[in-house]
Amino acid sequence: MFKINLSPQVREDSISVSVSGSSITINGQTFDLSPLVDGATLPRDAFATEFIVSDVTRSGNVIELTLLYPIPHNATEEQRFPQPIYVDESGQVVTVDELGAEDQAIEPEVVEE
Repeated sequence: MFKINLSPQVREDSISVSVSGSSITINGQTFDLSPLVDGATLPRDAFATEFIVSDVTRSGNVIELTLLYPIPHNATEEQRFPQPIYVDESGQVVTVDELGAEDQAIEPEVVEE
């Protein structure tokens, strides 16, 4: 199982994430985490990607990491403050669009004096 924390950042690029067993694929680059034993930690610097922004740990059968999460300038509240994602099946992980990006930019509130 993966526990994926998200660190939102307004950016123009995107991220695609899927998992399969103890492997995670980020934008087409696969990282096999099966050698990571219970209680072990891999430093963030061990990964050749800017999208993993934390150390990666394993506690029991849970692999935990934090991903940089590109969001649009008009991100929803849910995108700006995402909950961790728990993944226990192989497949695609939630994307920005699935969290509900708004179609229009957030307009600043105008206060009349």
